[in-house]
Amino acid sequence: MTYDNNLRTISAAAAGAAAVAGNAAPAQQRAKGPRVWLDMDQQELDDAYDQIVYAPNRDQVGKRRVFNSERARAVIGAPERVAYGPTEIEQLDIYRSRRPHAPVNVFVHGGAWRANRAADYAFLAEPFVTAGAHYVIVDFTNVDDAGGSLFPMVEQVRRAVGWVYKNAKSFGGDPSRLYLSSHSSGSHIGGCVVTHDWRKHDLPADILKGATLSSGMYDLEPVRLSKRSKYVKFTDEMEEALSAMRHLDKLNTPLILAHGSYETPEFQRQTRDFHAAVKAAGKPAELLVGEGYNHFEMLETLANPYGLLGRAALGQMGLTARA
Repeated sequence: MTYDNNLRTISAAAAGAAAVAGNAAPAQQRAKGPRVWLDMDQQELDDAYDQIVYAPNRDQVGKRRVFNSERARAVIGAPERVAYGPTEIEQLDIYRSRRPHAPVNVFVHGGAWRANRAADYAFLAEPFVTAGAHYVIVDFTNVDDAGGSLFPMVEQVRRAVGWVYKNAKSFGGDPSRLYLSSHSSGSHIGGCVVTHDWRKHDLPADILKGATLSSGMYDLEPVRLSKRSKYVKFTDEMEEALSAMRHLDKLNTPLILAHGSYETPEFQRQTRDFHAAVKAAGKPAELLVGEGYNHFEMLETLANPYGLLGRAALGQMGLTARA
């Protein structure tokens, strides 16, 4: 299937789903404007970076995430809340496994760089804790509070990962078995974390022994051309420094990259292209496609030890569904 045909097929499916859900009218014919990115005009590109266009059940899945997080805390207990930096937001939630000297997985949440908190993702911790791993969920600033810059967000998450490595033993973790998982804009940040030169901080280049990045963005050029530029103050420096695709020489972490078959065409392409670039650089990467999953539904598979992402992330850590 060509890229153009794939775009039309996904767009039609998304419009149909939205109409069924009562969230959008059936797609209307319109004249195509000038090309802005690949074969997309401005409207198509804007839609390709707007999840609600392709995932009209976003709010429904969000309610499930909050509900299931409350249920998970009732089972595994409240997390230990620890500061990793000087500002109020620079804290992380540690969900402990009973297994001593256990591996650690650090999760970076999404939200278009603008929304969500660590507490809303506790539902992801339960399968990891049950399997014998500590699960750490990071809170960090958002792009609006950062004045339109993505740099503070990336810097805070990098600082959090460094803190976990240095302090893992204090909560029963094994710093030599540190992993990362992420979703959506969190995977953009995750890409910036795995392509960071950790030796500048006197930390191992391979500080992360593996990362599972789902539904992310790894080159900011097309994002900068989209309507996300209305709230992100992109600069040439930001585009270059925070596009993981351009810094593969610093990648020392085996990757699992994933997207759903009902994600936007750009989120699918970004993942495919990043996977191809990593493989071309001679570095380990696996590509997973969640058949029948949209952007938000993909994250739910990470909370299931038998789901696409849950099985993959646990397997990457050398764990199975039960400790």
